[in-house]
Amino acid sequence: MLVRFQPHNREVQVAKGENLLRAAMEAGVYIQASCGGEGVCGKCRVLIEKGEVESPRAPGISEEDFQRGLRQACQTRVISDLEVRIPVESELDKRVIARTRERVGGGRQVSHQELESLVLGWCFNPALHKHYVEMEPPTTRDNRSDLSRLLLALKKAQGLESISVDFHLFKRLPFVLREGEWRVTATVVQTRMESQLSEYQLRGSRRPKLTNLEPGDTTREHYSIVLDIGTTTIWGQLLDLNKRATVAEASDYNGQISYGDDVISRIVYSQKPEGMKKLQESVVGTINGIIRDLAKKSGVNLDRVSHMAASGNTIMTHLLLGLDPKYIREAPYTPVANFFPPVRAMDLGLTMGKHVHLYTFPSVASYVGGDIVSGILGSGVYQRKPLTLYIDIGTNGEIVIGNSEWMVTAACSAGPAFEGGGIKHGMRATLGAIEDFRINHRTYDPMLLTIGMVKPKGICGSGLINTVAEFLEAGVITANGKFNADLPTRRIRPGPDGMEYVLSLAEETAIDKDLVITEVDIDNLMRAKAAMYAGYVTLLQSVGLTVGNLEQVVIAGAFGSFIDIERAITIGLLPELPLDRFLFIGNGSLLGARLISFCNEMLDDGERISRMMTNVELSESPEFMNNYVAAMFLPHTNAEEFPGVSQRLFGQK
Repeated sequence: MLVRFQPHNREVQVAKGENLLRAAMEAGVYIQASCGGEGVCGKCRVLIEKGEVESPRAPGISEEDFQRGLRQACQTRVISDLEVRIPVESELDKRVIARTRERVGGGRQVSHQELESLVLGWCFNPALHKHYVEMEPPTTRDNRSDLSRLLLALKKAQGLESISVDFHLFKRLPFVLREGEWRVTATVVQTRMESQLSEYQLRGSRRPKLTNLEPGDTTREHYSIVLDIGTTTIWGQLLDLNKRATVAEASDYNGQISYGDDVISRIVYSQKPEGMKKLQESVVGTINGIIRDLAKKSGVNLDRVSHMAASGNTIMTHLLLGLDPKYIREAPYTPVANFFPPVRAMDLGLTMGKHVHLYTFPSVASYVGGDIVSGILGSGVYQRKPLTLYIDIGTNGEIVIGNSEWMVTAACSAGPAFEGGGIKHGMRATLGAIEDFRINHRTYDPMLLTIGMVKPKGICGSGLINTVAEFLEAGVITANGKFNADLPTRRIRPGPDGMEYVLSLAEETAIDKDLVITEVDIDNLMRAKAAMYAGYVTLLQSVGLTVGNLEQVVIAGAFGSFIDIERAITIGLLPELPLDRFLFIGNGSLLGARLISFCNEMLDDGERISRMMTNVELSESPEFMNNYVAAMFLPHTNAEEFPGVSQRLFGQK
C-alpha cells in the first residue's frame, strides 16, 4: 500500500493493516505522539483525504470530525492506498529548536563568551593530541617491526612512553606507514585503564593510547563532537581541538518522540517486542543526522573527528548504549550502572571511524543523570561556596542543592504540562505556539504573541506560565485556579471540560476552532509547579535549610531559557528571591560536554561530582507530599513563602 503524507509530499510503501503512526515513522514524518501509541494523549491526529482505513472513533474526536476523516494515527490501520494530511497542530517544526531571545523578566543570562569562565582553574588541555612524526624506512639491517619503529619515533619526537595500541590499528598500520612514506600523524589519548571491572574503579590510572594513524601531516585538522541527548531534542557541536573553538552546531527532535514523550513511556515501549532495538536505532538515527549537518555546515571531513562525548539523563544514556532500562522504573529503581567506560562509536551504529570512542557522563541515580552532572560541572557550582539551587525544569525536573562541600539532588515528576502535555490545546514550543500573553484589565480581552508571529495553533509551557500569572494578576482566576465567572466578559464561559477562557476565536487561529484554556489545564499546571517547588523545599529541609538560605539559583535547559522569572515566581514555580540571584546558563548539559573535550582534567571533576551528590527519593519522603499539598495554590498556601506576591495580589503582608 502506498501512503503519501501531506504537506511534506513524502511517500512510503507499507503492508495492508500497517499502523498509520508507524508508517509515518518509516516515512520520516514527525507527528506528535505523547503516549507511545497507546491512544490516550490524542495528539497524533491526521486527516484521511483519500483511501480507506480501519479505525475506531477516539473519545476526543467529534462525530462530525470523524466523518470528515479525522483520525488518531496510532489507532488507525492502512487498508488501501492513502493520502494523509498532517494538521498544523500535530506537526513538529524543527526550525524553532535553535531559537533564542533576550532575557526578560529578571535574572541574568550568561553570554556564550562567559560560559567557560564559570569553572575555576580549567585549562585548555584536550585528552586527545595529534603528533606528526617522521621515520626512516626499514632496511635489511634495520627490520624492526612497524609498530616498534612508530613507537620509537613517538618517544624521540614527543617523549611518549608506555603507549598502548588500539587493536583495530594493527590491520591498517603497515599500509598507512607506507602510504605516508613513513611520515604520519598519530592520535594519542590519555586513556583510562579499561580492564578495571568495578564502576568505582573505571577511572584507574591514565596512560597514553594510540587510537588512530593517518598518512601525512593532519595535525591542523583535529576535532571532537559533543552531544546533549535530551528526551525531546538532541543538540550537537563540532569542536576544533586545536583552536578551542566551536565550529558548528546542529539540533533536531529526538526520533524516540514517536514512541512516547517522556522517559516512562519509553521504558514501557522498550519492553515490547523489538522495542529496545527501535528506540536505540531512533536515537542513533537522529544523532547521525546531526553529525551530517555538522559536517555540511563546517565543511570538515568526519575522518578528522577523533572523539565524542555525550550527556543525557539516565534513561537516555541507557537507550543510546542499548541497555535495558526496565529496572529503572521498578522499585527499588536501579540502573544497570552509573559509570560506563568509553565505547566505540561505530559499535552503536554511529557513522564515525573505527578510532572514535564515545564518552558518556556518569549519572547519580535512576532519574538524576549525566546531563545534570554535566551541568553542575559546566556551571562551576561544585567549586564555589555560595549555597546554590540548580534546576532543570521539564517533565522530569531535576534539582541540585549545595556548593563545593556537599550536594543533594532529586528528581521530581512534574508531569508533561511544561512541554504542553495534559493541556487541552497544549503543544511544544514550535511554530504557532502562544508564548506570551497580556490581558486588558478592563475588558479582559487578550493580547497574544506566538512563536514565529503566525496564527496560534496552541500554547506551550512558557506561554502557559505567562498566561496563568496574568490571569492571577488581573483577578481572572482565584488562588485555587478557578475562573471568576462574575467578570463582565464573554471570554469566560462553560465548556465541555468545565469553565474555560477563550484565548483566540476559531477564525483567528490556524486550527479553525476556538483556542481555550480550561480549569483542568490550570490545575495540571498547578500540579507541575507544586511538584517542582515541593522538591526544592524538601531537599532544603533534608539538610536543615530554608529557601531564604539560597544565595544563587542556576536555571539550565532550553525551557528554562524562556521562563519569565517574575511570572514564574508569581505562580509559585520559582522561589521568591531577589532577581539578581537568578542565573541562566542555557544548555548546561552541552556546556559540560564541551569542557571535558577541551580539558582532560575535567573528566576527573565530572566523576567526582557524581560521587559527591547524595540522591533523595522524593517519592518516599512524607515531607515531600506535605510540601506538595501546600504548594497547590497560587502562589502558595503560606503567604510568608511569597511575601511580595501575596502583598501585590491580595494585600497580605
